[in-house]
This record gives sequence, C-alpha cells and structure tokens, in this order.
Amino acid sequence: MTTQSGLLKQRRFLPYFITQALGAFNDNVYKNVLLILVAFAAPGTLAVNSDTFINLAAGLFILPFFLFSAFAGELADKYEKSSLIRVVKLIEIVLMSAAAVAFVTESYTILLLLLFLMGTQSTFFGPVKYSLLPQQLKPSELVSGNALVETGTFLAILMGTLVAGLSPIKNKGG
Repeated sequence: MTTQSGLLKQRRFLPYFITQALGAFNDNVYKNVLLILVAFAAPGTLAVNSDTFINLAAGLFILPFFLFSAFAGELADKYEKSSLIRVVKLIEIVLMSAAAVAFVTESYTILLLLLFLMGTQSTFFGPVKYSLLPQQLKPSELVSGNALVETGTFLAILMGTLVAGLSPIKNKGG
C-alpha cells in the first residue's frame, strides 16, 4: 500500500496533483485580483457600482458549473482523459494570457467574460480530474489520492486568495 507522501513522489500522480492544484490557485488569484481591482482601484471607472460588479463577477464564475457540468461529465466519459486535460489546460493558458492583456488595459467587460470562461474551463476540468484517478491509482490508493487532491485544491484556493490580497492593485487608486 502506497502512503499519501509516497503518492506525491510518483510520476503517475505528482504531475496530475500539481496540475489540478495550480488550476485552483490560478482561478482564485484571477477571480480575487479582479474583485480587489474593482473594489479598491476602479470604483469610479465602472458603468455600474462596484458592489453590482462584484456580485455579477461571482455569479459569472459559478454559472458555468450549473450550465455545463452534465455536458462536461459526458465528455469526460467519452474521450481519453489525459488528452482532454491537455486541451482544457491549453485553453486555460490562452484565457490567462488574454486576462493579462485585459488587466493591463483595464477592460472590465473582457475581464468579466474571461472570468465566465475560466469558470467554464474549470467546469470541464472537474469531471476529468476525478475520473482520471481510478485509472491512475490502485484501488487501495484511491482514498489517499482523493484526500490529496482535495487537500491540494483547498490549499491552492487559500493560497490563491492570499496571493491576490497581496496584489499591488489595491494601492493603485491612492
């Protein structure tokens, strides 16, 4: 039986673990930096008040989970999982590159659209993330693997939130 720390040393688990943790980290840095930007640096530059924008942003990030989860699960069952992960992660890179440009240009509508698309990307990653584990791990390792994935996800969410809070954006307005 492989221990949890032993799984983290294995090539069949570690890249997967890092990929999913970095995805959760990335989502939370992006979402929280956007919210901090709107709350502290951009209130006077928006067409709507910052509270409305922040609530809209939160809804737009969650909406894809309601809209596309069933379809994402079907795709995860239908296609080869490692290829699907590569495609979904490539889309994440493209979206985050566009987000970098949108942050620099302060294109708030584009940032909201990209937040929705990041939620969509996460929606499609989720079912693949969990359906890959039984293929990569032995039955005796599944509980440990799931525990590590959940731990990594929640630590990445926490770290993403903390890193976003350290962003220099909140000081931009004065």
